Amino acid sequence: MLTDKQSYKFKAKIYVTGINWCVDVPERISSELKAGKGYVRIKGTINGFEFDKSLVPVKNNPYRLFVNSIMMKGAKTAVGKTAEFEIREDERKPESVYPMPEFLEKILRKQKLLKVFESMTMWKKKEVLRYLYRLKSQETIDRNVRKLIVQLKSGTKDKHLR
Repeated sequence: MLTDKQSYKFKAKIYVTGINWCVDVPERISSELKAGKGYVRIKGTINGFEFDKSLVPVKNNPYRLFVNSIMMKGAKTAVGKTAEFEIREDERKPESVYPMPEFLEKILRKQKLLKVFESMTMWKKKEVLRYLYRLKSQETIDRNVRKLIVQLKSGTKDKHLR
């Protein structure tokens, strides 16, 4: 059970948008939550199974909560089913910042792709940099940087490196 801050309960049917599973958070709830850069960090439960997520703003629609396979399995639910949610704002510290490594900046400058990389969404840049920071071997780093360069040159910069 959630404690501390005000919690909000609602039921919602899980549906698919694109390739993702999600639910819409009722307007009566999302209007009371404090967004940071559009997103609302939350802690919650789905059918009693705990999770930490962010509510995602959707133009002209209520906030959306994406539901992943771990949540679905833990909550013993599925797409098309109605689940019980309880959420509350989470005041976690801001996520880690991953500065661009010098080697990557040099490569992107040399390839004249630095501006293309910088034009990516903040979320996507963070995902790429976080992924590169977690790699251990130089061989894996080099392979993934080559993939990134190919994606930036071809205009498919929204694909995952993995």
